[in-house]
Amino acid sequence: MAGRGLRKEFRGNAVVDGISLSLKAGEVTGFLGANGAGKTTAIRLLLGLISGAGETTFLGRPLREWRNPAAVVGVVLGGVAGHPGHRVRWHLRMVAAGAGVPDSRVDEVLGLVGLAEAATRRLSELSLGMSQRVGIAQALLADPPIMILDEPANGLDPHSIRWLRELLLKLAAEGRAVLVSSHQLAEMEQLADRVVVLAKGRVVAEVTVAELAERSHGRVIVQSPHVEKLAGPVRELGATFEAAEPGVAVVTGATRFQVGDLAAEHGVRLHGLHERPPSLEDFYLSVAQEEFRIS
Repeated sequence: MAGRGLRKEFRGNAVVDGISLSLKAGEVTGFLGANGAGKTTAIRLLLGLISGAGETTFLGRPLREWRNPAAVVGVVLGGVAGHPGHRVRWHLRMVAAGAGVPDSRVDEVLGLVGLAEAATRRLSELSLGMSQRVGIAQALLADPPIMILDEPANGLDPHSIRWLRELLLKLAAEGRAVLVSSHQLAEMEQLADRVVVLAKGRVVAEVTVAELAERSHGRVIVQSPHVEKLAGPVRELGATFEAAEPGVAVVTGATRFQVGDLAAEHGVRLHGLHERPPSLEDFYLSVAQEEFRIS
């Protein structure tokens, strides 16, 4: 899937402003941004659910040109839409019929999402987590090579979030291209191969998690009775030095080996030296600062 130059305005304001986004088979792409950053609008533009500028192709063709779009992309936009009185299995059978999928596939996906025992429940009786699972089952009915999920972990308990993460990793391992929008950075750090950061409707960064780890320095926690003697040498190195508490400082922009060498060079006795690896949260905050400024 590839989207190019996507733009959407509401009342003269650009909610999505020139976004380009591509997905790769076998990868989970995290679509990150705070609430209101434009993630949901961008996804709806990608899918052609709302009008706007730009173009999106799925496997080389616009989605409207595919005879059976459900066999190209599976979409989860928050739970499941259906008559509250319908039972889970019958609801999925109706969706399957519309997608040209045999009834036997319904029980397959119910087993895949762990809802075989809930197949006879009415949609109105489902918890939020179970409703999300039905939505995922619905998206998987036609076995599409692309999956797009908008904030699928919202409102889920830790057990359900872990289940969701393991399922999405499994789908990617099978060769699917998976896009997951979220504002939960810790979850994306465990799930995504690549992240695209959205701020005020614009893509402000795109990086693989592996590249992030290679090019970023973490924070080094330094403990010493004379830790203040390292302030000057650390800053001369081009890193930042911040006193945290008596005898403890935080160094950003240098490795623990560099800090250890400086301490030895200047005769500073160390009681502790610990490096916290760079996090997705650190990266996100560094590239999306504008998003948090209130004018």
